[in-house]
Amino acid sequence: MGYYLAFKNIKMSKKVFIQGAISPEFIADSIAKHQGKHTIGAHNIFLGQVRADVHEENVVKAIEYTAYEEMANEALTAVREKAFAQFDLVCMHIYHSLGVVKAGEICLFVFVSAGHRTQVYEATEVIVNWIKTDVPIFGKEIFENEDFIWKQNK
Repeated sequence: MGYYLAFKNIKMSKKVFIQGAISPEFIADSIAKHQGKHTIGAHNIFLGQVRADVHEENVVKAIEYTAYEEMANEALTAVREKAFAQFDLVCMHIYHSLGVVKAGEICLFVFVSAGHRTQVYEATEVIVNWIKTDVPIFGKEIFENEDFIWKQNK
């Protein structure tokens, strides 16, 4: 399983990779856990959802995610370090699906917290872009007819 340091200056490991879709209950529970953190004044959340894209008349029904977990965890650690160096964050969490995630389901959950809102807005966009460009996670788009293509991150 992948692990990731989620809090600034606290040695704590968190599971990054989740088998299958990220459930609404998991997201709600993650948010609820932050009510006791009184230095936080703002949260921002990014939820990546699988789209039913159409490629040459083939409709995507799901994406099967794979990763080189050791390399991905190293890249996520670098993302964490860059994010805390660039933004005044209190904490951040990144969760990504592995395995099959159906169209309409959540595959990426980024949760950023800081003292003020400007930091969380800016940080969330930058972090999501770093994940897309720097982390070796791969998606195989599976069509309704069971053919597939490898997803290109944009």
